[in-house]
Amino acid sequence: MRVILLGPPGVGKGTQAKILVEAFGIPQLSTGDILRSAIAAKTDLGLAAKAIVDRGDLVSDDIVNGIVSERLDAEDCRPGFILDGFPRTIAQAEALGEMLAEKGMTLDAAIEITADADILVGRIAKRAQESGGARADDNEQVLRNRLRVYGEQTAPLVSYYRGKGMLRSVDGTQPVEAVTAAIRSAVGR
Repeated sequence: MRVILLGPPGVGKGTQAKILVEAFGIPQLSTGDILRSAIAAKTDLGLAAKAIVDRGDLVSDDIVNGIVSERLDAEDCRPGFILDGFPRTIAQAEALGEMLAEKGMTLDAAIEITADADILVGRIAKRAQESGGARADDNEQVLRNRLRVYGEQTAPLVSYYRGKGMLRSVDGTQPVEAVTAAIRSAVGR
């Protein structure tokens, strides 16, 4: 199974990714984790990324794409993977399509997990209350800004993958188990 998880912050992508990783024995590929691993491993791209990150700048698409491509070559990705946080833009989606084609791989689906913004704000408020505000991003103002950024930058991927016939939408307001079942159904697993 090779899938992308799409959806706004707080919709449950991370929760679902963990469940799918356990169920299928495939890795969750988060660009932040991949970037940190490449930096720690001191790969050429990791060293280039480290210099950029150390300056406080954003890592370019070319470097992110290269690091993702290297990660997809790893043995544990052969049976499949779950992309979470990549691609974030149409340009990255196009680059992903090209790199998968070069590797003889295909994407099974882009899974969009949906939920109304007010429901997400309620979830974050509840999470903040339960955790005692342990996460700095657990507040309404930060979440609403992240939702705005998602809408501007990442939401266009929904139309992109819909146009390719690869988009499967799942209602993220259901209980966790129901969302998992809907994702499995969407990819025929």
